[in-house]
Amino acid sequence: MTRILIVGAGPAGIRAAETLVAAGLCPAVVDEGSRAGGQIYRRPPEEFTRSPSTLYGSEAAKARHLHDVFDGLVRDQKIGYHPGCSVLGLREGIAQVLTPAGVISLPYDRLILATGATDRLAPVPGWQMAGVYSLGATQIALKAQGVALGRRIVLAGSGPLLTLVAAQLIDAGAEVAAVLDTAPWRTQVRGGARMALARPVFTLRGLRLRARLGHLYKAGVTLDSIEGDGTSPKAIIWRDARGRTHRTECDTVALGWHLRAETTLADLAGATFTWSQTWAQWLPRTDAAGRAADELYLAGDGMSLLGADGAEIGGRLAARACLDDLGYPTDTVAQRRDLRGARRLRRFAKGVADAFPWPADMIRALPDDTILCRCEGVTTGELRATLPLSGPEANRAKSLGRVGMGRCQGRYCQLAGVEVMAAATGARAAQMGRLRAQPPARPVPLAAFATREACQD
Repeated sequence: MTRILIVGAGPAGIRAAETLVAAGLCPAVVDEGSRAGGQIYRRPPEEFTRSPSTLYGSEAAKARHLHDVFDGLVRDQKIGYHPGCSVLGLREGIAQVLTPAGVISLPYDRLILATGATDRLAPVPGWQMAGVYSLGATQIALKAQGVALGRRIVLAGSGPLLTLVAAQLIDAGAEVAAVLDTAPWRTQVRGGARMALARPVFTLRGLRLRARLGHLYKAGVTLDSIEGDGTSPKAIIWRDARGRTHRTECDTVALGWHLRAETTLADLAGATFTWSQTWAQWLPRTDAAGRAADELYLAGDGMSLLGADGAEIGGRLAARACLDDLGYPTDTVAQRRDLRGARRLRRFAKGVADAFPWPADMIRALPDDTILCRCEGVTTGELRATLPLSGPEANRAKSLGRVGMGRCQGRYCQLAGVEVMAAATGARAAQMGRLRAQPPARPVPLAAFATREACQD
C-alpha cells in the first residue's frame, strides 16, 4: 500500500487524514503537539477545567468536532499517529523524526505538509529582553496552561490575532494595559470592507471583539522602544496617529504582525517559492489543490494564509489531489465546492492583508543599535555594515553577519532583515532572496541520535 505521511495535526492535517482514511488508506501523522488541534484549536492537558466555549469562543463547536474526528481515527487505528514528534529533515522518501525516545526514520511515498504558521515579528528596540513574547506564545500559555504571561500586559502589532488574544486575556481575568495596532484606521476601513464582502459574519464577530477593548485599543501607532532593566520590561514608548509620545507601564509585552507561513519542510522537500507582495514574505508555489512538486502536497497556513477554515479546505483539497494522482476516485462535487470556498477565503485574506499591513517603514527606520536577530544578538547596524560586501543577497549577508544563523534559523528575523537590507541598498524586498532552509528543521540534542532507530514501516 502507498505510504502517505502527513506532517501536522491542525485543521489541515486532520481533514487530510480523514479524507485519506475515507478512501481506504492508512496515513501516518506526525505532529509536534502532544494532542491534535494545531494552534487555533490547541488542546490543554486532560485535567484542564476551562470549558471549550471559554477556550475557543465562537469556534468551540468546530474545535470539538475536529478533535472528535481525529480522536476517532486514532481510536480505530485508522492512522499511524506520532504525537510530540518533530520532522527534522526530508530526503529521498525518508523523514527523520525526533521522538521522545530518539530519532527514527519514517519512509513515505507521498508527503502532505500541513505545518501551519508562526508569528510574523518586527523588531522593536528593547524586544530582546525577557518578558517580551510573541502573540502566539501568549495565546499558547493561556490555552494550554491557563497562564497569563504577566501581571500588566501590553499587546502590540497588527492583525486579527492582536484583537483575539487581547479579548481572551481579558476574559481570563488578566490586566491588559493597552492594545497598540500599527495599522492606520484608513487601511483598516478599506481592507475591512473587502473582508466584510467576503465573510460578513466573521468580520462582524471581529468587530464585536474590537468593540470590547474600548479605550485600550489604539490604531495607527508607531512603536519606539521597550524600556526595562534588562531582565523584564518596565514600559513601552509609542507614538499615536498624531505623533504624540506616550509611555505605558507594563511588565510584559506581546508582539505580532499577523502570520508567517512555516515553510522549512516545504523547502527541504523541494517546493519552489515566490515573493508575495500581499503578505510581504515568500510563499510556496502550488496549484489550486496544493500540489507543490512530484508527490508533494501542501495544505493550510504553511501554503496560503487563509486561517482555520481555509486550512480545513486545504487539507481536503491536498488529500484529494494525492488520491487523484494515485488513481483513486474522488468526489468532484465536493472538490468544486472546496475550490469555491478557497477562492472566497483568498478574497477575505487579501482584505486582512490590506487592513493590517506589514510595518515596513517602521522597520526600515530602526536605529543601528536595535537587536535584529535575537538568537545571535546581531543589530540592524551590523547587518547594514555587511551590505558593502554581501550586496542585496540574504544568504551572503547571513554568512557574513550571522543574521538568521541562530536557534530560530531566521524565522523571527528574516523578514525584518529583508526590509533593512532593501532600505539600505535601494532595492525591492523581493530582490533580497530567501534564506535557504537547512536540516535539522528544529534544534535537536545530540543525545537523540544515540538512540537512533532503523526505518519504520
